[in-house]
Amino acid sequence: MKVTIEYNSRKIEVDISNPIDISIPIDTSKENVNAWYIDDPKISAETQDGYEISVANGAVVNFNNISFNPHSHITHTECVGHITKEVHSVNQNLKYFIFLAEVVTIAPLFHNGDFLIGVKQLRTALRNKKRDAIVIRTLPNLEDKKSMRYSNTNPTYLSEKAAIYLREKGIKHLLIDLPSVDKEKDDGKLLSHNAFWNTAGEIRMDATITEFIYVPNDIEDGEYLLNLMIAPFENDATPSKPVLYKIIKD
Repeated sequence: MKVTIEYNSRKIEVDISNPIDISIPIDTSKENVNAWYIDDPKISAETQDGYEISVANGAVVNFNNISFNPHSHITHTECVGHITKEVHSVNQNLKYFIFLAEVVTIAPLFHNGDFLIGVKQLRTALRNKKRDAIVIRTLPNLEDKKSMRYSNTNPTYLSEKAAIYLREKGIKHLLIDLPSVDKEKDDGKLLSHNAFWNTAGEIRMDATITEFIYVPNDIEDGEYLLNLMIAPFENDATPSKPVLYKIIKD
């Protein structure tokens, strides 16, 4: 099914019959993606008076509790409240959910013992394009990203200069297939988080970072319509389900 929408004075035709889900779910039936040194998520039936509430156990409904951390176990979207003393909720600050996004594939650079995404790579990928969001797919792009155990692996991260470039280019929503835009152990500096949200100046309250995405290899780089769906948690971060739609023409 194709629909035409008007976006920033552009008429864009998109194919809504083929959504491209780039989220990683919590799945306790197999090894789950995990980061930041904590246990795996848990989904289990509520127990009352020693009785497990599940249909398999004779109850009329399944009634599960879920224990997880959005930063560690699932695709999540976060706002500046992730790094500020003052409490800020992503549910309150993300007011719009449809954006023009550019999908880019980046081969990380090796620098001083780390793999990172640099400013020159992003400049080459974006050039003079004007987008609200960027979706970064890093290489190698293996299925293992859906179940990777990231703790103590020093994953690829975004350089501070790259984060500044995205901010100055007007990118409001940064989506990446890594556990963080910052180095795993950086003495608490969080350089890229701070640079992207501009915490040293006028804070970008409506800007978000989404981590732990997975963009399949058969999805081409280019412009897409992004639906950034989030769960309504009043928290600095919440599970999210970003979905891309291919643009047919405009």
